[in-house]
Parts: sequence; C-alpha cells; structure tokens
Amino acid sequence: MMNTALKLKLRKETGYQILFWIALLMFGIARNYGEHDYPDFSEVFYYDFCHWIFQIIGAHFIYFVLVRKYFDSGRYFLFTVCCLVSLYILGIVNRIFIIYLAEPFFADYPRESLAEIFTDVKYLLFYYLLPIVSGTFIFTAIMFILRYKNEKHSRLRLQKEKAELELKVLKSQLNPHFLFNTLNNIYSLALSDSKATAPSIGRLSDILDYVLGKGQYKIVTVAEEMQIVKDYIELEKLRYDDRLKVTVSENIQFPASVPPLVYLSLVENAFKHGAEKTGGKVEILISLVTDTGSAVFLVENTFLGNSAENERKGIGLQNVKQQLELYYADRYLLEVDKDKDRFLVKIKTPLLYD
Repeated sequence: MMNTALKLKLRKETGYQILFWIALLMFGIARNYGEHDYPDFSEVFYYDFCHWIFQIIGAHFIYFVLVRKYFDSGRYFLFTVCCLVSLYILGIVNRIFIIYLAEPFFADYPRESLAEIFTDVKYLLFYYLLPIVSGTFIFTAIMFILRYKNEKHSRLRLQKEKAELELKVLKSQLNPHFLFNTLNNIYSLALSDSKATAPSIGRLSDILDYVLGKGQYKIVTVAEEMQIVKDYIELEKLRYDDRLKVTVSENIQFPASVPPLVYLSLVENAFKHGAEKTGGKVEILISLVTDTGSAVFLVENTFLGNSAENERKGIGLQNVKQQLELYYADRYLLEVDKDKDRFLVKIKTPLLYD
C-alpha cells in the first residue's frame, strides 16, 4: 500500500513538472519572438530550447541537491555560496554548449573565444544566468508549495491515526471497567437465586453487543446511547432497595449523535462514586436535551464520604474528557460542580449527524 501511494505521489509530481516546464518553454519562446521586429521562429526556438535544458538542470540541481543538503539543514551561508558558484558554472557551460555545439546547426555567427566567454560577465548575467535563475526560482517556489502541501497532508493523516489509536485505547480501558462492574451485579443476583437474574443477563447481552459493536463506531445517535444507559440503570437498580431513586428525562427535539460510551461512562460514575459509597438515600438525576445547535447531557447524584474520594479522578471521567477532546477539540463544554452532598457533571456538544 505504501509503494502504491509513493508511486501515485511520484506520478503526480512528475506530471506537475512536465506541465510546468512545457509552459515555461512556451512562455519564453513567445516572449523572445515578440521582442524582435522580424524574428526567425526556428532560431528563437533553438536558442530558447538550449536555455530551457539548462534551466531544468539548474533547477533540479539547486533544489534536490543544494536545498536538501544545505538549506534544509540551516547552513544558509554555505547554500548561498554553492548556489552562486553553481549558477555561474551552469551559465558558462550553457554558453559554451550553445556557441560550440548548438549554433553550428541553425546559425552562422562568429564564435567567441573561451576567454571572452569567461570574462564577459555582463552578457553572461543577462542572457544566460537570468533565465536559469528565473526558472530555478519559480520551480523551487512551486516545489516548496507542493512539499508544504504534502507535509500538511501527512501531518493531518498522522494526527487522525493518532486520534483513532488513542480512542481505541480509551475504549479498551472503559470496556473491561464497565464489564467488571456489571458482572459483579449479576453475580450477586445469582448468589441470591433472584428471578431477576435472567432479565439481567438479557440486558447485559444487549449492553455487551452495544459496547463491542457500536462502541467501535466514531459516533452513535443519542437515542441509542440513552437506551443503553437505561439498560444499565435497570441492572444497577437490582442491587439497591428503596433508598435509590433514579430520574431520567429526555427531550430530543433534533436528532443528534455523540461518541459512543460517553453518556454511559458518566452514569456509571454516578453509581460507582455515589450510590456505592452512600449508606443513606441516594438520588440520581439524568437528563438529555437537544436543540438546533447542541446536545446537553447532565448527571447529578447525591453522595457521602470524604471530598478527596469524590473528586472522581478515576478512569470514567478522565476517559470522557479525553474522548471529548479528541472528537471536538475545543468545541465542547464539560462542567463539574460539587457541593457538600451533590455532584453534577454536564457536557454540551455540537450536533453530529450520522
């Protein structure tokens, strides 16, 4: 797969280069042809073609050798010196090539001596070096743009892969944690030979199907998430007597989606750090409201015990926060409010549709 992607990348960059160099050649011919009153097209073409060859050689040498070796490593002085020397040598070789190899085939002009070629710096600069420098500059600028685009694409792809990997880690932490608590509940029912054992196993089956199936999705509907929350609550209710009161309210005005297991994790925390740690009456309030812009989920529960224990720095709340950051970046709201005997967690997320 990597070889295929590399081949496609090389093929695309080669296509860009072919289009660029053909366009540069045509532009040079048109410009030089228009500068003369009675131009000879074949002569203009041959001269520009010879310059074009050295533009390609110079641009590739400077970008793929000097830029990669010196400029990218921060050795700017050495890059500048090598670049100037290389351009001068290329200009000399280009002029020798045209005068001694190319001109005899299409023109009959007096040949300049090698001494004249090396010492006539002004002519060399304007008629040989400038075309090479201009072509090299444009080519290098385009290659830097393409390289920036490719690096940005690679960086985004790596960030996406990193986020997906982190989400898998988060879910692998959450799933055993949830399963452990639920199995303990059913184990307690089985020991007491309760008639609620079979329905509890059925609910656990639905929850496991959701966790192992929908839990691997990027998003699920809030209705699906709330259904699993209700199944979980019914399992937890079997462990408590009348001292537990759970109130669930839903007002889904607009269809919305959320990352899976977010709501479930908060509800699980409410039971683990609230009901389990409290000997007296326990009240848990759960609500979900969706409107045109957001989905607001709230879990509030009573608790007793020392404050340090109820700060909830455990797996559940930390996973929720990390998962929200990965999905929404800074486009979500997570509020945690605690007083003497009540703990409240509220999350507000933008609507995500399947």
